[in-house]
Amino acid sequence: MSETRIVLAIFEFVVLVFSLSIHEAAHGWMANRLGDPTAKMLGRVTLNPIRHIDPFGTVVVPLAMLLLPGFGQFLIGWAKPTPVTPRNFKNVTRDDILTTVAGPVSNVLAALGATALLLILSKTSLIGATIVHQLAGTGAVDPALMGSIIFPLALILYMGVTLNLILAVFNLLPLPPLDGSHVFRHMLPYRALRVYDSVGIFGLIVFLFVGSPIIGHLVNPAMGFVNGILMSF
Repeated sequence: MSETRIVLAIFEFVVLVFSLSIHEAAHGWMANRLGDPTAKMLGRVTLNPIRHIDPFGTVVVPLAMLLLPGFGQFLIGWAKPTPVTPRNFKNVTRDDILTTVAGPVSNVLAALGATALLLILSKTSLIGATIVHQLAGTGAVDPALMGSIIFPLALILYMGVTLNLILAVFNLLPLPPLDGSHVFRHMLPYRALRVYDSVGIFGLIVFLFVGSPIIGHLVNPAMGFVNGILMSF
């Protein structure tokens, strides 16, 4: 692996971990707003990654995707599940769903925030505009521009857009234990629910190997929209 690829991998990993922290903190924040202080009491309503790291989902899987050729088309990971005590909710089903979707929504908002910062960056200088346009256009930046102080900032922000959108889509998939499954399970009868929950982490691992094209079909239109905005300014 080249030095450039190692640096890019480090950047991607750091952005992913921070994006996962946003996701989990949003779950805890929403649960607390709806009457369940469990996550807040345990210190999970924070952007401190140490509070959210899952050794397998936050470290092993992402590093394998970054370092092992052929392992996954997209960088994906997950953090420790945010603890929630549903009996503290006034309306268990509604509040559980709101708490669940708060995670993916936070990633979409983070992607929009990073997009806004890229637009501001593109207005600061001709070099900034050129770097942002190249990232949004081909994904490759002229090596002559990589020495600019603007380049690493633009790269991190662009990774923030991409990875947060991927996390939002990934977590909304109805695969246990992802967020989408917490919503979907409210629609299932008890017997079906037992079978559904038994799929667990094994179904997720299988998806990591064979399901990347599905994420691509869902994320690419959103990235195309963002790239179009960045290219137009």
